Amino acid sequence: MKPIKLLILLLAVAAVAATSKAHNITRILGSHPSLSTFNHYLSVTRLADEINRRVTITVCAVDNAAMSSLLSHQYPLPTLKNILSLHVFADYFGSKKLHQITKGSTTTSTLFQASGEAAGTSGYVNITDFKGGKVGFTPVDSDVDPPMATFVKSIHELPYNISVIQISNVLTSPEAEAPVSAPTDLNLLSLLAKQGCKSFSDLVAGAGAGVADVFTESVEAGLTVFCPSDAAIKSFSPAYKNLTGAGKNSLLLYHGVPEYNSLGMLRVSNGLMRTLATEGAKKFDFTVANDGDEVRLKTGVVTATIKGTVIDEDPLAIFKIDKVLLPTELFKADPTAKAQAAESPGPAGENDVPADEDSNGGGLTVARGGGIVVLSVAFVFGVLFL
Repeated sequence: MKPIKLLILLLAVAAVAATSKAHNITRILGSHPSLSTFNHYLSVTRLADEINRRVTITVCAVDNAAMSSLLSHQYPLPTLKNILSLHVFADYFGSKKLHQITKGSTTTSTLFQASGEAAGTSGYVNITDFKGGKVGFTPVDSDVDPPMATFVKSIHELPYNISVIQISNVLTSPEAEAPVSAPTDLNLLSLLAKQGCKSFSDLVAGAGAGVADVFTESVEAGLTVFCPSDAAIKSFSPAYKNLTGAGKNSLLLYHGVPEYNSLGMLRVSNGLMRTLATEGAKKFDFTVANDGDEVRLKTGVVTATIKGTVIDEDPLAIFKIDKVLLPTELFKADPTAKAQAAESPGPAGENDVPADEDSNGGGLTVARGGGIVVLSVAFVFGVLFL
């Protein structure tokens, strides 16, 4: 093999390896028993999932003793989630960067700020590089003299992707500790019917195979529902009737995501979302893409936009959208659609074979980064056979 081809091959393989890596905060902290309680509550509050979805993140872990002190206050889980969200920065701060902060101090946003639960400057943390090498952390709205916590050591660093560090104490603030009201009515169908999503609610209630039960039973563990407007359901009705029974069930479940996502979280959660319809080889996922404060859901067939909020209280969020979400497993993708702005080509006609009876599923879904991997592999083979 010629040297130039070998070099290109090695670079391509390296690109494949780099794009296939993804951090797993549970696994990273799992090898540190002294941080096990912090690790456990990242999973319980589902912050671990949010951390793993981020490309650039810093996690400030605290040891079991500090967590024991926090848990002694017996905060409800939603409040505990807000407090722990202060420990996750939406930027990369490795040990080297912490000790080289420009002008000795900086302010960074956290997942608490991104959640939409924090008001004003709440959800921001001041980081200060003190003399003698000590680095301090204090929430902006805290009434405690800085620093509230100090840097202890680095746990894991992958510049400039993820940094996991240990700090001395829990970060908290009055805003984070404020009581979080629980939903007063978790009857999903009742909520939908009362808030302008009655047509979608009726479809769910009338579907077979326990579709309504799947939605209802998912609420406790966390659920996000994207409810098409009554007008969107009305215009889609002829195509819906043309689907098989299994196709109807999958389409309805496709509008539910089995985890709680606040509007603030969705505004920063660009990437794939698995749904209640996801099963086996049929992915039934869609992509969240944001344009400023506008949140768009791209299925590869249509692009829907969030137009309103029915309820947004952990563990349940329901958002109104302007279109029915059409998965590529059931509908043909628009061949002329651009990856950045796919528009609906319209539902399947009455004479079309329902896509859920098509052996190829009507489309192909590639996970985030997957397209780069496929292209890299194809490039490698192309080089080898030149």
